[in-house]
Amino acid sequence: MNTPTNITLSKDKKLLTVTFDETDYPMTSEYLRVYSPSAEVQGHGPGQETLQLNKQDVTIQTLVPMGNYAIAIHYSDGHTTGIYSWSHLYKLGSNKDDLWLDYCNRVKNNNSSHNYHKVQV
Repeated sequence: MNTPTNITLSKDKKLLTVTFDETDYPMTSEYLRVYSPSAEVQGHGPGQETLQLNKQDVTIQTLVPMGNYAIAIHYSDGHTTGIYSWSHLYKLGSNKDDLWLDYCNRVKNNNSSHNYHKVQV
């Protein structure tokens, strides 16, 4: 996998732009947080994912280099266990539209399954 040529965090800490092969992939802190590669989010196998909700106000506190293969992203909500390999960041950047739509649909389905309707008797 290619190593990014540039990683830039916006001043408000809500947008991380990762550049691969002269292409910029801007990703919001919310998007990166809900797609954290950590076991807390992804689980330990297929079907064990935990839907991350209410992360729209989360900011990126710190970027920690992990050798020459990844960065760890520490978030304002205390989440610090996501290690984002270059291949994971590339996947998130290059598939952002589809992944974000999938996430929004899962949130919508989660919300509609928790709405209870009062039945008048």
